[in-house]
Amino acid sequence: MAVERVKTGIEGLDEILHGGIPRRNIVLLSGGPGTGKTILAQQFLFNGLLAGEPGVYVALEEHPVQVRVNMAQFGWEVRKFEEEGLFAIVDAFTGGIGEAARRERYVVRAPDEFEAMVDVLRAAVRDVGAVRAVVDSVTTLYITKPVAARGIVMQLKRVLSGLGCTSFLISQVSVTERGFGGPGVEHAADGIIRLDLDEIKGRLYRSLIVWKMRGTSHSMNRHPFEITDRGIIVHAKKTLSVGVSQGEVLSHE
Repeated sequence: MAVERVKTGIEGLDEILHGGIPRRNIVLLSGGPGTGKTILAQQFLFNGLLAGEPGVYVALEEHPVQVRVNMAQFGWEVRKFEEEGLFAIVDAFTGGIGEAARRERYVVRAPDEFEAMVDVLRAAVRDVGAVRAVVDSVTTLYITKPVAARGIVMQLKRVLSGLGCTSFLISQVSVTERGFGGPGVEHAADGIIRLDLDEIKGRLYRSLIVWKMRGTSHSMNRHPFEITDRGIIVHAKKTLSVGVSQGEVLSHE
């Protein structure tokens, strides 16, 4: 039986995923600061809207107003889709404090309470009929209690996958950390895409690697990518080898 896939619409990414993400998969988008995790996730949501697939974005670390501004900088205007009931931003950042926050439709009044956030998320997904979702970032939910990481990811998986969503959970790691952002989260997620930013000889190199993806084969190579004024482009035909000890970067077709 053929695997039903969700195309990210991101140039090069669907190619290295051998056609896209299996529908309902919960994917951990892991990486350090400045690696492009949020941009990739927002691009995934907006491409879904263009393809007629409603989406929900959970903002845990940024004001919803700023989320819209940041997306607009890439040409991803979401207001129209919000007005049409096809896209929703869940405000899990402000707690409803402030004039702008009072105009938001989906507000988590107690951002520190995970169950409260899940209730608002569930309502937003149902209201817009979302089939794509992003939580930015899931790390915020367990940063003070890392032992809760796996349980939180599992609960989000049950809710989002159960409601029919293919989702990105953004997971933050430190620059030097080799893990994926919390004990056991790699086992709870269906997929892991790791984004890296390596400094070699005074220059920064962006790359990503699909660590795992249930339900599909995928490229086993590290691929360079760039962030343009229209979003992320992954160079699927190129691979990147970073030799830290040698201080060199080898890129080839």
